[in-house]
Order: sequence, then structure tokens, then C-alpha cells
Amino acid sequence: MTRGALGPVFSAGLFGLMIGALLFGPLADRIGRKKIIIFSTLAFGLGALATAFVQDVNALLAIRFATGLGLGGAMPNAVAMTSEFNPRRRRATMVMIMFCGFSVGAALGGFLAAALIPHFGWRSVFVVGGIAPLIMVPILARRLPESVRFLALAGRARERVAELLSLIRPNATFAAGTQFTVHEPALAGMPVVHLFREGRTAATLLLWVVFFMSLLDIYFLSNWLPTVLNDLGASVSEAVLIGSMLQVGGVVGTFALGSIIDRFSFRALALVYFIAIFAVGAIGQLGHSAVLVATAIFVAGFCVVGGQIAANALAAAFYPTAVRATGVGWALGIGRVGSIVGPLVGGMLLTMKWSAGAVFFAAAAAALCAALAAGSR
Repeated sequence: MTRGALGPVFSAGLFGLMIGALLFGPLADRIGRKKIIIFSTLAFGLGALATAFVQDVNALLAIRFATGLGLGGAMPNAVAMTSEFNPRRRRATMVMIMFCGFSVGAALGGFLAAALIPHFGWRSVFVVGGIAPLIMVPILARRLPESVRFLALAGRARERVAELLSLIRPNATFAAGTQFTVHEPALAGMPVVHLFREGRTAATLLLWVVFFMSLLDIYFLSNWLPTVLNDLGASVSEAVLIGSMLQVGGVVGTFALGSIIDRFSFRALALVYFIAIFAVGAIGQLGHSAVLVATAIFVAGFCVVGGQIAANALAAAFYPTAVRATGVGWALGIGRVGSIVGPLVGGMLLTMKWSAGAVFFAAAAAALCAALAAGSR
């Protein structure tokens, strides 16, 4: 397979992520988070395993799209369920810690590939990457509880709600026939419609701007940092190493920002993105100082990657239980459009012979848009 043929394959995966988030968020608000998480895990596990045995490009396109569907469905429901199992004062912190699992998994996948490919070939990576989630499917089916808030709002499984609440607070007792309620209305009709009702229209649109611009920036930087750094004089290995500070900063930012986001909400997120403007813009202005460039990239990752994960948590906190997975899913789905646009914009600017400084000023403009949208919320 030629390198040129890989472009549509990567795009198929991103498109699947977008459709999965848009589709399975609303579905989960109707049938439950647990069912969608299990189905999504099964889908991306089977998709990864099937990739190991693919024989032609068309089949690979379909399989990568299906794998993306599974991943896209899992993300908003993992966010919604984590939010619903934690008290309001800790929701952002716990959602952000949970979301680190995606970053850790991606990093482990890289180490796994480096260990397996020299001895067993590239297909072995997808065999292991497919079997691992498939092993999790029966474990999730048996051990993962449904969201208590979802069950109570739907008026379902009173005994199961009592059992789950007893696990959370062992000294609690409930009389037979106890009715469980949440102080939120059950919303009828299409969940997506309710994102624009009861005063949520402006906030929903602003969240979409935050997600779009944030993911545009993340994928812009992730795809083009090594290339631009190499053009500035760094060796290939140096460029990759310095560029990796983006994800390192993101992990640190995820853990550091949780309690701040819990306390100050969107005001803190706006400040984080305002700091990102200067960090991203500085990357192309610091000349040949590897230390200064690496520091700017670390701060950019801290703010942009950490800010995106904080936005996931804030979206989950903003929407009521009845449309929480829908709200997070659609924000992530719209954001995925940004993840597709970001690398394209970077490639276009470099083709137009923009300087490194101008390219990173353009990336900083996306952070500015995210900051203004978060601050307007």
C-alpha cells in the first residue's frame, strides 16, 4: 500500500469517530450508557482485530470507519457515566483523570508496536489491540454498573438503584418499594432538540466552537510540529522529541487543572486558552533555542490538550442527565470536524510558504477563538 493510499484510511477513522459520537450519544440517552459502552468496545475490538487480516484498501476503509464508530461512541458515554457517578464538586477532576486513559492507552500502543513489529510484523499489533478490548466486553457486561442517575430518571430497576447506592454509601438502607428520583425533568422527543431548549442554545453553540477550535489546534500541532521544527534546523529525532512535549504537557495539564476547573468552571477554561494563545504563538518566534521551544510546546500542550479534556468535563456538567451523552457526543462530533480541518490548514499554509512564525500565529488564532467562546459562556 502506498503512502498516498493511507490518507483516506486515516480520514475514514476520523469520520467514524465523528459519526459515532453524533449517533451513539443520543442513543445512550434513550437506552443507557452501559449498553453503548459495551457495544462500542465490541465494535472497536472487532475492528482492530479485522484490520490484522485485511487484504485490500476498500476493506480497510470500511473497517477503520467501523473502528472509529466504536471509539466515537465510547468517548461521550465514558464521560457521561463518570460525571454521573461523582459529586458535583469533583466531577471535572474525575472526568479528566478518566480521560487520561485514552492518552495512556495511545502511549502504550506505541511501545507495544515498537516491541511487536520487529518480531511479528505490523499485523500483530492489531491482533493484540483487538483481543484486549474483546476480553473487556464480558467484564464490562458483568461488572460495569449502569448510571444511577439514568436509571432513576427513567424510573427503571429500583432494586438495582438501591443496590448501587448501597455500594456508594454502605450504611444507607432503603425500604421495599422506595421510589428514587432526580431533581431533573425527563425530556421527551429527540435528545438533540433539547440541546437548544430551555436557554441552552447559546451555550451549546459556544461549546461547539470551543471543541472545534481546540481539536483543530491539537491536530494542527500534533501533525505539523515535527515538520516545522525540522525545517527550523532540528534533526528528525530532535524534532520528534521536542514535539512530544505537547502530549507531556497535556497529561500534566489534565491532572493539574481538574480541581481548578471544578471550582472556577468556564472562567478557568477561558484563562487556560488565553495562556495557550501566547504559548502557541511563541513556538515559531524562539529561534533555535531547543529549551525555549520545548518549554513553549509543553505550555501549549498543558493548555490546549488539558483544556480540551476540561471542556469534556464541563460539557458533561452543563447538560442535564436526560441529554448529557447527547450534549457531550455532539460537542465531540463537531470537534472532530476541527480535527480533520486542522492538519489540512497546516498543510495549506506550509504549501503557501508561510514562515514558521506565521504558521504558529495562525494556530494561536484558533486558541483565541476557543478562549473567547469559553469566556462568553
